Amino acid sequence: MAHQPPPARTASAGPPSAGGMQTPATTPGPGQGGGSNQNLNQIVLEYLAKKGYSRTEAMLRKESAHTDPNGQLITSRVEETGGKMYRTSFALLHNWIENSLDIYKPELKRILWPVFVHAFLNLVGDFYPRESKDFFEAFQELFASEHEDDLRVLGPITEPEHLQQNELAQLFRTNKYRLTISRLAFTNLIMFLEDHEKEGGTVIVNLIQNFLDVRTPDRQAAGGQRGLQRLLAERNGERDYPAEDEGIPGHNPGSANVSQSAPSVLSKLALGPMPMEPDMMEDVKAELQEQDGVHPPAAGQNSLVDEFEQRIKNEPMDDVPSREALPFPPSTARDVAMEVQKVKENRDRFRVEGRTGGVGPGLSVTMFTFHNTFDSINCIEFSGDNTLVAAGTAESYIRVWSLDNRALTSPSDPPTFQPSSSRRLVGHSGPVYCLSFSPSVALPQAQTNGHTSLDNSLDSQPRFLLSASADATIRLWSLDTWTNLVVYRGHQSPVWDVRFCPHGHYFVSCSADRSARLWSTPQIAPLRLMVGHDSDVESVAWHPNGAYVFTGSGGSDRTVRMWDITRGSAVRLFTGHVGNVTALACAPNGHVVASADDRGEIILWSLATGRLTKRMRGHGRGGIWSLDWSVESSVLVSGGADGTVRVWDVQPNKESNGKVVGEGGAGTKIDGATNGVGTGAVTKTGTGKAKKDVVVSPDQISAFPTKKSPVYNVRFTQMNLVMAGGAYLP
Repeated sequence: MAHQPPPARTASAGPPSAGGMQTPATTPGPGQGGGSNQNLNQIVLEYLAKKGYSRTEAMLRKESAHTDPNGQLITSRVEETGGKMYRTSFALLHNWIENSLDIYKPELKRILWPVFVHAFLNLVGDFYPRESKDFFEAFQELFASEHEDDLRVLGPITEPEHLQQNELAQLFRTNKYRLTISRLAFTNLIMFLEDHEKEGGTVIVNLIQNFLDVRTPDRQAAGGQRGLQRLLAERNGERDYPAEDEGIPGHNPGSANVSQSAPSVLSKLALGPMPMEPDMMEDVKAELQEQDGVHPPAAGQNSLVDEFEQRIKNEPMDDVPSREALPFPPSTARDVAMEVQKVKENRDRFRVEGRTGGVGPGLSVTMFTFHNTFDSINCIEFSGDNTLVAAGTAESYIRVWSLDNRALTSPSDPPTFQPSSSRRLVGHSGPVYCLSFSPSVALPQAQTNGHTSLDNSLDSQPRFLLSASADATIRLWSLDTWTNLVVYRGHQSPVWDVRFCPHGHYFVSCSADRSARLWSTPQIAPLRLMVGHDSDVESVAWHPNGAYVFTGSGGSDRTVRMWDITRGSAVRLFTGHVGNVTALACAPNGHVVASADDRGEIILWSLATGRLTKRMRGHGRGGIWSLDWSVESSVLVSGGADGTVRVWDVQPNKESNGKVVGEGGAGTKIDGATNGVGTGAVTKTGTGKAKKDVVVSPDQISAFPTKKSPVYNVRFTQMNLVMAGGAYLP
């Protein structure tokens, strides 16, 4: 007589062989086939539950769920070879992606994380404790920098019971992971997996089908168009796909660790303002007293001295950087005059306190539009004193205009020179990608000057202009003589962004060579080299105290890093963007930094904790190109390729909890009505074709659509007025 199979494997046993024991006649059922096996399974399950063999019972239930009508166990490739098949399959996928074309590799890499998580969770749920642990340890380093928080939560999961207790595991198993991959890249992936079905391709395909929501838009270029014309064509044409968030809805962890070996305790930051020199403080106070004597404060208004002393009193004493660690040149009379004017503007400014009773502040925007540019402008920059605007062009030159229409002259101009309100700066041998004016403030003393003067030490006009170009150089221009003073060489690839320090003297640049560099204007060699990004560093920004800089990257990196410029090392790493980081701005209070990407998303980060605090949506595809904060750090303004300027409430909105309040895009129409803020689900383009617009989050206070003018730059003045610049592209 053949040996009787153990009860735990009865569900997988087929019909007995000729010499085997027959099914007991006492078992009820319609026959000796699948019905008998199913009832026998039920008897065994009840026995196991009564005796408390919960794990054996769970295994039997799982196997019973995979039997055919005849009671035969439906085996898969994974069950035939055990849990090691997941490790083999994932290694197959990872190796193929690493050896794929560079044009597809960044987006294909995004599929590794959800496949890794679900493979690990399946191993745990299928009772493979040793294999699940080996799998996790073998591949966790691939995601340590970007998903450090999630790995810490998933690591302790070793038994099926943990899956029910772990919130993150439940989040992944009850929601599909959203992912956007170009159609051609995804097609190549599926073809590869089908060709390697026996080596593990089937396992990966099953994971993708069961746990991923893959979107596959066609991202081919629109005809032969290039540059901004192509972006706008994609936004206004049929290829305008909604900028969906990647990942699990509602789960957007951020990581503050800067490396895999980073300590668990974050570096302490000095986020307070840079202390003022004692001598300069006395000079500023004396000048303010003189101003109060000439122009006494109005009734109920603070005097300038009181305003200054109140600001100094409110500044922290122990959370400030050291002036010795970051030396600056001695202060001048112009510096004193600028500080005096800042105090006056701070007292008289328009107050922006965020939402009040659910209603946002009544901000207005002054828009400067450039016509007949033929898509040649790459960047626009306003000076701090609001008197100059400069544009960098694809033709390698820079054009500077006077906003008050005064003549821009130079002492070296010949007698026959005809004064004009604009000047052209020529010197670069490649397109100009970014400009930055040296710090300046609109000084009342200089408003009566009819021209630029070298001898006037209190002239409000900025003295210098920095430009970054595709020729891998940075140039410093004199705005007194309108000539090139210095050429800074060091980057090996096009320089995407350059920014003056809020206090002048220093500046930072970033490049396609994956590095950022710190410079001082008198020296031609960089002072610091900041390396760590895995792709192009596309944007930079300064902390208000000048002790830190922020860098944002695109490509496969998509992170924001915070650097201590005295040490040249990273002190924070922020992960969470699913698009290329295109704009950065730190709040004047020094505690929050905002970053934006080319998918139309804005993220706010807390510098002290290194955590993501808020996500905001509303812009369409094409990218957000500029961000700026109000003086109170209560409101953020943004502008981008979708031709809108948008105002955002930065305070956490507990009531909305991040829910969608509507959809829509600027400049579109819903039933003939202009939809500036976005309240409809489906809109019509100018061609009459219906399309789905991007989601607008409840944090948006207001939106200002332009007439076919992408917004290159937005900024708050010291009086809390908003200026914006763009080019008209019909």
